[in-house]
Amino acid sequence: MREILLVLHTGRPATRRTALYVMSELGRLGLHTRVLADEWAELGPDLPAEFAPRLVPGTPECARGAEAVLVLGGDGTLLRAADLARPAGVPLLGVNLGHVGFLAEAEEDTLDEALQKLAAGAYEVEERTTLEALVRSNGTVLGRTWALNEAVVEKTTRGRILEVVLEVDGRPVSSFGCDGVLCSTPTGSTAYAFSAGGPLIWPQVQALLVVPSNAHALFARPMVIAPDSAVAIEVSADGPSAVLDCDGRRTVSVPPGARVELRRATEPVRMIRLAAQPFADRLVRKFDLPVRSWRGRSSNA
Repeated sequence: MREILLVLHTGRPATRRTALYVMSELGRLGLHTRVLADEWAELGPDLPAEFAPRLVPGTPECARGAEAVLVLGGDGTLLRAADLARPAGVPLLGVNLGHVGFLAEAEEDTLDEALQKLAAGAYEVEERTTLEALVRSNGTVLGRTWALNEAVVEKTTRGRILEVVLEVDGRPVSSFGCDGVLCSTPTGSTAYAFSAGGPLIWPQVQALLVVPSNAHALFARPMVIAPDSAVAIEVSADGPSAVLDCDGRRTVSVPPGARVELRRATEPVRMIRLAAQPFADRLVRKFDLPVRSWRGRSSNA
């Protein structure tokens, strides 16, 4: 039996209505749905009995055995769904019902086409790099987590500068005061890292990105490093505490003198792609970039 796990932003009435439509349409296409029990409670059982979903708890096992995780919402909803899909190795298909929705593959006006392709198996799956993050103090591991977009070590006290030493591949690179330091995947280069002044990295590029945030230093520029490089951010023992924030969802406290170690994780996030679309086209569409004067390749070339 083919099943799709549906994850949605239940805070919007329009999204709740869309979710009920999606469950009915998937049923007509021969697919069964799973829904998180707490989200179903907010939807209400306004659905024909034959299309009623199977209710599952919001645990790391809830996606196991599903063909895909279908996400209705924005990037925040997709990042939440990634928590459920990644342990099971199940691919994500995002339908943007939010604002920019950079991680989403489909938009509201292409929803029907996306559902039909999902039912027909007419899609490809690509793997996105993730980060493994570990916080260590005096040899003791204080916490371990992961990120799809970025892992950020940032200050917790507004009036004080965070003093850090940045290390790459076991060697010190620079020390400076800052608001924080980001380590981003190519997927996350369009998110917080971009806002902090980092470059955009095409998803196919195998690399990691390190971006200091509001650093007080001459050499504190964004760095694109090897995908297998190990990054460490040491927080001064004489300064304020910090926090490790991964994707704005998972946090670990970083006391003074602690060390945050970051590297590429072995477990990727799998994303469904419905059509071969150049990343440049996605940039133009999502950021509404001006391209009106483009004339393209010369016909005589």
